[in-house]
Amino acid sequence: MTGDAAPAPLGTLASVRTGRPRVHARPDWDQVRTHEWKTAFWKDEAPGAVRIGALGLEGDEQADKRHHGGPHMAVLMYAEAHYEHWRTLDGLAAMGPGGFGENLTLRGADERGVCVGDVLEVGEARLEVASPRGPCADISRRWNAEWLLKRVVELRRTGWYLRVLRAGEVTRGDVVRLVGRPHPAWTIDRLSALRTVTPRAPSELAEAASLAALAPAWRELYARLPSRD
Repeated sequence: MTGDAAPAPLGTLASVRTGRPRVHARPDWDQVRTHEWKTAFWKDEAPGAVRIGALGLEGDEQADKRHHGGPHMAVLMYAEAHYEHWRTLDGLAAMGPGGFGENLTLRGADERGVCVGDVLEVGEARLEVASPRGPCADISRRWNAEWLLKRVVELRRTGWYLRVLRAGEVTRGDVVRLVGRPHPAWTIDRLSALRTVTPRAPSELAEAASLAALAPAWRELYARLPSRD
């Protein structure tokens, strides 16, 4: 499927979540010197419809606006299917929707079935897949599992960011429809692998750096990454 496609169900929203910054104690293993950790990683289930504006869901905030938020990281989506695996690992039995700090939990597709540039209609909103999530240590801090970030990177179960093409309300249970797919060869999984797995083909790096729908920071990353580390 290329270009604009007839609307096709990609999945449904299993959860819609927002969060505001809260202060937490850092895990003992955390190397950051400050004792307290301010984060909006904890997200609460929305009781009803939530409006998505140009910079994300109403009632959702970022504690670190230098590295999070903005038009290319307005909304974070994560695959519900991954949680079954995470719950089998030590200390993660409570894992479920919102466990990776996402706003929208998608039932029905994951990083191998979602491509950069995908245009999604959800409720009243129209969203566009902008990039993989570049996972950080907050995932490990949230679950007091120092090893978790490395495992997320290895498995490439990162989630992905969305930009907002049309504002509107969304509700848990809404169907997520795919209405456009300009880069069908470039799944989120492939983009993440290109970032973390070596050696890299120079032609792939060049193509990734030229993807029109990919967030500018990621295009710049692929433009400077070496084919071998």
